[in-house]
Amino acid sequence: MTVSASVRRITAVTAVTAAALGAVALPAAAADHHPTPHSRQGVVRISAAHVHAPGRDDRNVTLAKEWVAVTNDARRPVDLNHWTLTDRSGHTYTFHHYRLGARSTVRVHTGVGRDTRKDLFQDRRRSVWDATDTATLRDDHGRVVDDASWGRGRGHRHH
Repeated sequence: MTVSASVRRITAVTAVTAAALGAVALPAAAADHHPTPHSRQGVVRISAAHVHAPGRDDRNVTLAKEWVAVTNDARRPVDLNHWTLTDRSGHTYTFHHYRLGARSTVRVHTGVGRDTRKDLFQDRRRSVWDATDTATLRDDHGRVVDDASWGRGRGHRHH
């Protein structure tokens, strides 16, 4: 066998071996990647809040003006079923059978009202969001997706 034939054979064997090892290693690396709801981080977020509207807490008109907005920046809808929105005191709103459209925002109002695609109501008779508070959005596994704080110099922050 000539030197060039030996080099070609070694090169071919090396290429086949590398391809075989690469084919075995690739699925192992892919198997280690487990997408989680956290991969939506930055896609669904708390985008705004109108809190502790002035007036008597027991008036539904006032409570309907108190809301926290949740925005989906993605190109696809996100199923928010069993996601929660909680204040610092532990008041919790749970989303039921709600799909937030692509590049859409929904306002979660404190007061009583009729749910629509753009407005959901907690049906509460007392204020939830204080002048100084934190709203926390969790996914259906209880993981924090986003939170926002306001009052006393606290600004919005994302996880």
